[in-house]
Amino acid sequence: MINMVKLNPSFWNKKRVLITGHTGFKGSWLSLWLSSLGAEVMGYALEPLTSPSLFNEANVADHIHNASGDIRDYETLLSATQNFCPEIIFHMAAQSLVRESYINPVNTYETNLMGTVNILETARHCKTVETIINVTTDKCYENMELVRGYREEDRLGGRDPYSNSKACSELVTQAYKDSFLSDKGIGVATVRAGNVIGGGDWSTDRLIPDFFRAYNHNVALQVRKPNAIRPWQYILEPLSGYMMLAERLQRDPTLFSGAWNFGPIIQETKSVAWIVEYLSSNLQGAKWISDEHPNHPHEASILNLDISKVADLLGWSPRLTLEETLSLCMNWNRDWTSDADMSIVCLDEITKFMAMERPVL
Repeated sequence: MINMVKLNPSFWNKKRVLITGHTGFKGSWLSLWLSSLGAEVMGYALEPLTSPSLFNEANVADHIHNASGDIRDYETLLSATQNFCPEIIFHMAAQSLVRESYINPVNTYETNLMGTVNILETARHCKTVETIINVTTDKCYENMELVRGYREEDRLGGRDPYSNSKACSELVTQAYKDSFLSDKGIGVATVRAGNVIGGGDWSTDRLIPDFFRAYNHNVALQVRKPNAIRPWQYILEPLSGYMMLAERLQRDPTLFSGAWNFGPIIQETKSVAWIVEYLSSNLQGAKWISDEHPNHPHEASILNLDISKVADLLGWSPRLTLEETLSLCMNWNRDWTSDADMSIVCLDEITKFMAMERPVL
């Protein structure tokens, strides 16, 4: 059994943390979590891209310093960062949808590649920065449709502009680390998470948001690739890993810099059809139909991650089964449709997650 290590809440008290992309799904959850631990958090991002959004529904702006800006605007980003003086940066700002990248490839590369250049260049010129974590994706690997999980040393690639731009972001981060940041003693890591699901995601072309949109409107969900397999994981799983990694980077930037996978154990990876069948069997009236079509943009059929490195070196392991994760998604949707205070709901989920003792093995 893995010797599971937990977060050190006291580490974050009064830490100055910059989160780019804080108005997005993952950024909003991370902002709430760090704020609840006493961190001084500043978010830098555009306005939320969806309506509704977790950022607004959970009143995230009430918990942090909120700076509105485009990651592509270097001068504004630099000024905001230097005024705030962060010690730790989580770079989450991105164009994060595969199908959108086919529609707007230039914007995707400008945001995901040059946005990364801008945050790294900003960190290079900000004397207070000690740690940078660039959040990329599991799709940064050259996908060979392998059953085994991809390892951090596997070749980067990406057929679609989104995946490819994130592989580029990985390479840029490595170059900045080697050329500029390591000599300054700054710890630099990239994190590659699987398909993150949880309450508060209203993005288009994502399975869980699409499912609940269809369910809440009493229509059948159309599923493009029912047999596709993905490394599904609950939103707080990878976020806990990012925070644990930041703690270690502060202590030993040389040892813990580099690339890290965060995902479920291989036994917990399931097909799209399995997910929608499980949800439909637990929600009366939910329904779905297959919409496979050769004219859909290319998407990989299978994707798994090898998480041996984070298990061995960080002591990190997922804590929830996929069934438990999906139950949390259903509960969150129920609370939201019942007009609950979603800030309280999210903070309660965070508290319960932190109290969990056992890993999924």
